Amino acid sequence: MSKVRFTVFVSLVLIIVSVVSLSTRWLNLGLDFTGGVTVELQADKAVDTELVRQLLNSGQFPEAQVIEYGSESSIQIKLPPLAGNEQQLASQVQAQLADSGYRFTLLGQSTVGPQFGQELINDGLYALILVLVGIMAYLSIRFQWKLALGAVAALVHDLIITLGFFSVTQLEFNLTVLAALLAVLGYSVNDTVVVFDRIRENFRLMHQDDETVITNKSINQTMARTLITSFTTLLSVLALAIFGGPILFTFSIALIVGILVGTYSSIFVASALAMRLKLSKADLTLKKPEEIDDLP
Repeated sequence: MSKVRFTVFVSLVLIIVSVVSLSTRWLNLGLDFTGGVTVELQADKAVDTELVRQLLNSGQFPEAQVIEYGSESSIQIKLPPLAGNEQQLASQVQAQLADSGYRFTLLGQSTVGPQFGQELINDGLYALILVLVGIMAYLSIRFQWKLALGAVAALVHDLIITLGFFSVTQLEFNLTVLAALLAVLGYSVNDTVVVFDRIRENFRLMHQDDETVITNKSINQTMARTLITSFTTLLSVLALAIFGGPILFTFSIALIVGILVGTYSSIFVASALAMRLKLSKADLTLKKPEEIDDLP
């Protein structure tokens, strides 16, 4: 709590940079949101998706995405909206892969328009809002509205900074990144709940100290647990980023950034905001039931 001014300054700088970048550059939306063409192919043997992606990217499809589809010998190729006859895309893709060492058979081709992508964006926003409202309601019931407001403000802080990172770096923002954002919100609020639970317990036990001192002690008592948990989680996600391939790379990056920012906000932001709202011992101390006189 003694470093509140510094952490507020850091958070404000990160939020301002994020908001400016989102306002001017927005996000590099993936095919899930912008629409495009999907081509599904069946090979005569297990397919090396990375090899196929490199062949397509080196030719006339530099933005092609390749994933396994159902089995190791089936692949799905996602292409951005292209000018020209989309009906010939499947033939052009197969021609591009003629020297790949695989014999491909066309399973199907479909086109996703930008309207569907806009619906996904809207659904994603609704999901984020619903998550925040649900967390606010849960924390208000379990703890107190001042703590709940601090936690939700910290989650919005995490969300803006993570989105700002993707805006500044222009890494592709797709459905997997959106899923990572939802996971990050859950992870961050879990850390915050641990801190809040210790604050509530200490408010009821430490009658001599004032609220700021108790909050400081509570954060220090839970900091080791928070840092160790975040570190071990980051090791797993880092391995996913390194070995998961291009499809999972942006998902992993979103988790890494979200975990780092979420850990920071759980320690320095959520509790500080609750204290700014004048959180007191009376807010978290159980009231004794009124004594009832025995009837004669």
